[in-house]
Amino acid sequence: MKIPLREAILCEGKHDVQRLQGIFDALILPTHGFQIYNNAARRKLFGKLAQQRGLIIVTDSDPAGMQIRKFISQHIPAQQVTHVFVPRADIEVEDTDNAVILQAFERAGIVGATVSVARDSSANPTDDRGRSPLHITKLQLYRDGFSGKPGAKARYQALLRALDLPEHLSVNHFCAIVTQEEYDANRPRL
Repeated sequence: MKIPLREAILCEGKHDVQRLQGIFDALILPTHGFQIYNNAARRKLFGKLAQQRGLIIVTDSDPAGMQIRKFISQHIPAQQVTHVFVPRADIEVEDTDNAVILQAFERAGIVGATVSVARDSSANPTDDRGRSPLHITKLQLYRDGFSGKPGAKARYQALLRALDLPEHLSVNHFCAIVTQEEYDANRPRL
């Protein structure tokens, strides 16, 4: 059983994402390594997520991982970020045992014996999959012509630009990030 987290998890690469998805039921996004330095839209997205739900930063314990962590921390208020450090012996997140990852999350105060991840859930109502009812769904994107229909890709790309979101943002991540209010405010402009 995966551990549900309200916070978004930020890691370095796609293999780290796959590793963490095997443990946590959460929105998990990669920085794509040092690409984060030149991607203002992605940094803005991470800031938005940090403000909405909190951000957990999990990077490798090598110098590159620490540099990426420091860079992100300079762009997001400290009270919105929780740092999880994988022990030096297990430098690569993607190669770390589940037990070691869970211990690292415990040390950071995120999970514990009673899976304290449900904290603040009363302040932010969610459906049975942990999503806010204020967020849109893939079905809504389909019905509105942003997915699965002729010309949908171009319309979806225009919607991403209107919302100032990264151009390669998946539909799943889009639905987890964008609120109904934001969607309604930007959809008519297309």
